[in-house]
Amino acid sequence: MSAYLLINIFIISIPLFLSFEKKIRFYKKIIPVIISIILTGIPFLIWDSIAVSDGDWSFNDHYLSGIKILNLPLEEIFFFITVPYSLLFLYECVRYYIKNKVCIKYFHLMALVSIIFLIAGFISLGRSYTSTVFFFCGVIFALIYIFNCKEFFSKQVLVTVLLSFIPFFIVNYLLTSLPVVLYNSGSITNFRLLTIPAEDVFYSLSMISSWLFIFISFEKFFEKKSPLN
Repeated sequence: MSAYLLINIFIISIPLFLSFEKKIRFYKKIIPVIISIILTGIPFLIWDSIAVSDGDWSFNDHYLSGIKILNLPLEEIFFFITVPYSLLFLYECVRYYIKNKVCIKYFHLMALVSIIFLIAGFISLGRSYTSTVFFFCGVIFALIYIFNCKEFFSKQVLVTVLLSFIPFFIVNYLLTSLPVVLYNSGSITNFRLLTIPAEDVFYSLSMISSWLFIFISFEKFFEKKSPLN
């Protein structure tokens, strides 16, 4: 079994085991979870595949099974399933244990944040990973603002995002220190947190934001459609 596959199993094992826990009952949210995983995974996997083709990053065959789909290791595709599932499970736990508070008066800051990321993307056009990750952040925050997802600007989401960066640093350190993932120095700023490229922080932020935004939006949609409401 490959090291990258073991990392995937490590990521999802506890959330999957606890999905049927009586208090959280995460299994009941499986439809919006699947939609969030698919709608976020498609653009990110396309970007991933293009980046590998362009040489922005590559994967160390020593830690892989050797199976590839669209020039991506099978383990990398699994990563886009195990991580969002675990992240959304964490969000459900946070919602159960922490009382929510939505800061509506600060919601318009989302538009400003989006503009800042888009400007940063244009400024860093010479480095493909750096610019692309800023553009992705800008577009995702713009969509959150355009679709008026005020629930995103809440205490529960903030706590989830902050907590998610704990496993992010652990997993990303493993991926970049072994290393499973190899980065082209010409595509990044080469500023690192230990062995983790600084761009990976924004990469994770963009994915986390997308998973939560889509999950929250479709959860609301299905609640409205439910005959019990």
